[in-house]
Amino acid sequence: MQIVAAGLSDVGQQREHNEDSFVILPEFDLYIVADGMGGHRAGDVASKMATHTIASFFQATAKEDATWPFHFDPHLSVEENRLITGIKVANKRIFEASTRYREVHGMGTTVVGALVARERGRMYVAHVGDSRCYRVRGGHITLLTRDHSLLNDYLLVMPDMTPEQREELPKNVITRALGMQDSVVVDLVPEQPQPGDVYVLCSDGLSGMITDEQILETVQSSGADVEKMSQLLVQRANEHGGEDNVTVVVLRVA
Repeated sequence: MQIVAAGLSDVGQQREHNEDSFVILPEFDLYIVADGMGGHRAGDVASKMATHTIASFFQATAKEDATWPFHFDPHLSVEENRLITGIKVANKRIFEASTRYREVHGMGTTVVGALVARERGRMYVAHVGDSRCYRVRGGHITLLTRDHSLLNDYLLVMPDMTPEQREELPKNVITRALGMQDSVVVDLVPEQPQPGDVYVLCSDGLSGMITDEQILETVQSSGADVEKMSQLLVQRANEHGGEDNVTVVVLRVA
């Protein structure tokens, strides 16, 4: 299984600073997008702390005898444990910095990450917050992640909410993020990639500006060119308002 990837981050049309971050680490088959939040550019600090900490954790645990700071779940594979633990380490560092330094007090960040386990023919998607992962396969698009948002939490207990009731809820309120508390629950989705699949990791600056169908159309119109896909996705988000920073990482399975 071969993976070709590209990423792009843009400030958008209405923000002064870009508080998104992404990292592509082909040597570890690791791909991450983070969307920071907090005043006075603290969100920028949080998202960069997330991507840098997770990347550093993967580098530090490249050898089998490395020490892991959190409990190893025997029900999960090494790769799943590694991805979840990297995110938990990032959460702890962001939370500690947020409580220690007044200038970044209250900062936080979403995160979505994909880790490819080639020997198993699997990919693991982990996320916290409302950054998303989509899969495009056979002309269809599937949202693999579930936003940790106030709306989705309400829908779990009140699945029959009317459109009017949904409209009354505040928009873009997330209920889970790195840095909110000293511990975090990380959602994990196992995937079995197939040749020709395209995976899109993105901040809500993309998913909040264009529809899932528009994401699908953009991916399909780009052929196999992941650089073009990432550029066109960012461009379309900006054409539809660009109300937030927009970040995408696109993976194609060859």
